[in-house]
Amino acid sequence: MGADGKALVLGGGGVTGIAWEIGLLYGLAELGVDLTEAGLFVGTSAGSAVAAQVLSGVPLEGLFEAQLAGPGSEVAAGMTVGGLVKFVVAGLWPGDPARGRAWLGRQALRARTMPEADRRAVIARRIGDREWPATRLLIPAVEAETGAVRVFDAASGVSLIDAVAASCAVPLTWPPVTIGGARYVDGGVRSVANADLAAGNRQVVVLAPVTQSARPSGRPGAQLAALGPEVRGAVVSPDAGARAAIGRNVLDPARRRPAAEAGRAQAAAEAARLSAVWA
Repeated sequence: MGADGKALVLGGGGVTGIAWEIGLLYGLAELGVDLTEAGLFVGTSAGSAVAAQVLSGVPLEGLFEAQLAGPGSEVAAGMTVGGLVKFVVAGLWPGDPARGRAWLGRQALRARTMPEADRRAVIARRIGDREWPATRLLIPAVEAETGAVRVFDAASGVSLIDAVAASCAVPLTWPPVTIGGARYVDGGVRSVANADLAAGNRQVVVLAPVTQSARPSGRPGAQLAALGPEVRGAVVSPDAGARAAIGRNVLDPARRRPAAEAGRAQAAAEAARLSAVWA
């Protein structure tokens, strides 16, 4: 539980998801709604990178300005149709969901991707070589061989870079990340936002660049509702303008600037609703 009963859940959505979330947070702060004061952050995949940056002490304005720069050295990637099908198959696996996650994880272990060390370096450049923040931060990832979910935090004995890299390891696109002899893939394989990890908090805001899930119970709105009627909460996903700015490939760093600007612009339409939740 967050120290003040407030939780900010940051979902996955690629490099454009990072940009949109940062733009939205910055735009909301400009309007007097500061979601970064939460006592608990839950960061999944792209959301883990956002959480690490927001809790680094760098002002939101600086993080936003960084998203306006060009793609730099980051490489564009994309999910193939075959890869998307495998995600759906894993998500709809009958019986124990861990079996479906493990099936997808083993596919990821065999996939040809960039070297793990190179991918880790990308994450290090993205969030900096920082320690875990004082604010509680939960970062889920999935063990590739077993499909078991592990939630990293400051007490896990794992570096922040490794935890973020693991949660951002999109299967079949980026390499699984080795931690303590096990290899991990994207926390989004369990859920696009893992909003259920905010259980125990009374005010919960979920920023979800992606809301689709093979299982309805894994969708951010369903997970938020399952936290109970006493929870004041809201889910924000990209509006029509933001979806157009993001484009079809959420892993294209060239779309980072328009996604960030669209997030900032969307804040005006969300500020009143989120202020009512957060007050």
